[in-house]
Amino acid sequence: MRAFSGALLMALVLVLYLVIVVTRAVAFLQSGQAVGIAIGVALLVLPLVGGYLLIRELLFGLQATRLTRRLAEEGPLPGDGLPRRASGRVERAAADAAFPPYAEEAEARPDDWRAWLRLGLAYDIAGDRRRARAAVRRAITLSR
Repeated sequence: MRAFSGALLMALVLVLYLVIVVTRAVAFLQSGQAVGIAIGVALLVLPLVGGYLLIRELLFGLQATRLTRRLAEEGPLPGDGLPRRASGRVERAAADAAFPPYAEEAEARPDDWRAWLRLGLAYDIAGDRRRARAAVRRAITLSR
């Protein structure tokens, strides 16, 4: 819940920023000067890209959370029961040692969203965020 609140706060800050940028873009467009119009157009394109990326990331987070809850109802998640540091993070050596079975499961069952989500969670606790996101995206796609 804490991560969702943080993401929501960042989304609200981004929306505020985008509103300010659009307001400035309109002012540049109304200047009537070629440079001002070019800047205004550029400032309108950036909020569109930012808005698209914001929506995409929020949807990813919601879908990943939904699947993780579903998987948690079925049994323990990767990282459950592993030793943790005082900060609450899983100890790196324990995460690395627990990782291979999840990779093997995803390789053995390439069409199973549960295997890919477990792999994504295992990557996450091992600290490999890029691969974690890729595995979770694949799980989301397979779950449809």
